[in-house]
Amino acid sequence: MAYVRTIPPDEASGQLKEIYEADINTYGHVPSHTLAFSLRPAAMAAYRRLIGAIREHQDQRRYELITTFAASKLRCRY
Repeated sequence: MAYVRTIPPDEASGQLKEIYEADINTYGHVPSHTLAFSLRPAAMAAYRRLIGAIREHQDQRRYELITTFAASKLRCRY
């Protein structure tokens, strides 16, 4: 049982449905971090634009190294 209320993919509409469909096309499913944003799809879209702007000037390897380093400093295990 989730602690955060989410909107399941089969109940999504509008912008949220578009976000879910993009995730399904990319990952084959809707990841938990997307579901966590389901009540605020505009926030998820803004987050994705921010990450896109950061990543567009870095290669994949550098982005992964920076992300992993930052997560380790924050003691994030996710």
